[in-house]
Amino acid sequence: MNNANLPPDDDGKVVRVTGKRCPMCGRPAIAQHRPFCSRRCADLDLGRWLKGDYRVAGDETPGDDDDAES
Repeated sequence: MNNANLPPDDDGKVVRVTGKRCPMCGRPAIAQHRPFCSRRCADLDLGRWLKGDYRVAGDETPGDDDDAES
């Protein structure tokens, strides 16, 4: 398998995470960017979190506080 596109770990070797796949692109994950295959996929995932693409739908609106008594 060609490791030319994979970044090295601290020792200059590519260390794959056995049996794990990158959640962004499906390529084999590497230990340096676990659970991702590269810095690019890790950054893409972070961008999705920051934009709010990953959120749980609910009927609460920001500022609702059921515990507060008036």
